[in-house]
Amino acid sequence: MRNDYNTARPLIMHIDLNSCFATVEQQARVRLRGRPVAIVNRRTEHTAIITASYEAKACGVKVGMRFRDAKKICPDIIMLESDPPKYRYVYHKLLKIMNDYSAHVRMKSIDEGVIDFSESTAQILGRDLKDVGMEIKHRLKTEIGEAMRCNVGLGTNRFLAKTAAGLHKPDGLDEVWAHDLRNMYGSLKLTDLTGIAHRNQARLNGLGIYTALEFLDAPVQVLEKQVFKSVCGVEWHQRLRGWEVDKRDFPLRTVGRQYVLEGGHLTRQQVLERLHHLAEETGAKLRSQRMAARGVAVYAKTYEREYWKARRILPLPFTSDRAIYEIAQQLMSGGAPTASLREIGVNCYELTEDTDRQLTLFGDALACERRLVSAIDTINNRFGRRTIHSAHTLETNNYIRQKIPFGSTRYL
Repeated sequence: MRNDYNTARPLIMHIDLNSCFATVEQQARVRLRGRPVAIVNRRTEHTAIITASYEAKACGVKVGMRFRDAKKICPDIIMLESDPPKYRYVYHKLLKIMNDYSAHVRMKSIDEGVIDFSESTAQILGRDLKDVGMEIKHRLKTEIGEAMRCNVGLGTNRFLAKTAAGLHKPDGLDEVWAHDLRNMYGSLKLTDLTGIAHRNQARLNGLGIYTALEFLDAPVQVLEKQVFKSVCGVEWHQRLRGWEVDKRDFPLRTVGRQYVLEGGHLTRQQVLERLHHLAEETGAKLRSQRMAARGVAVYAKTYEREYWKARRILPLPFTSDRAIYEIAQQLMSGGAPTASLREIGVNCYELTEDTDRQLTLFGDALACERRLVSAIDTINNRFGRRTIHSAHTLETNNYIRQKIPFGSTRYL
């Protein structure tokens, strides 16, 4: 065994809920258990599948596949529109369970979490952590529901823990020590490794690295200077050997919302109504993080693959939905395509903490607006999103649904 592997005790646990959204629906609806289920964001034949149950996956159904195509290979598949409140409930239940075992817990997405046992009590550290993993599995079934399953992986860093969690799906539990590394990598393809998709696979293949085991054995100089041509090569060399290089939190840089329109037939007024809806959701997300923005960016895509974008920075920060929409509307009026629109989006950037800002000639008006926005947020947080919203967006509630973020849990 090479002496540069991390030989420490595996203290990082990765928990991955199996086919999360589909499993939650099967838990909520007994008659769906054991049947192929596909979760979509919009109930149409052309919509993409965002989660498939294991019964559907066994028939060849994949995430990202159009439901129409899934129906051809799995005629009995059941389409369900996503139900975010259910998934948020399970997310918070899982987070509560994980917090019982360590002071350092991070949810990487709505269905994946990490426990760092290095910050656990001596009592927890005195246990076999595989037993802790089995206990968490049991608590999922008893505290959420008997249909809930998860994969658990233990490793010396976040990468190995996640890799271990994927070794025996569904409902697996694996622990990876330094002496297990060569056997584990010998059973995996390059693209089985998180972070190695087709582009990085091509880079590695270009230097004669075709397997995960060859990747492990590659000299650090080759990875840094020839494959990745950056410090990323050094990080991969350490990551594969079990050293931690991914324990970091990234600051929030942008907040936004995008929407695929119902069709290219919408009028300009209808497009603006949907843009206003996106601005309101963006404002709510911005304020939920206690942030303010100075910049707004908008974009539009057409069915002819035309892409248009525009942005503007203001001298003072803002947080209100009204300010975001006014800027976004002005930008859209400055040259955005008017026909055959397929997708639109709005983003806020140049973010700062929302603290008391410098007084201006319009200080009284701004103070009134802030109080009004705060009152609306309080009502919406208590009685449900969009309990109060602009009358201009009244019709859009039938079309724009709440989305579940896959890569961030900031807004949950």
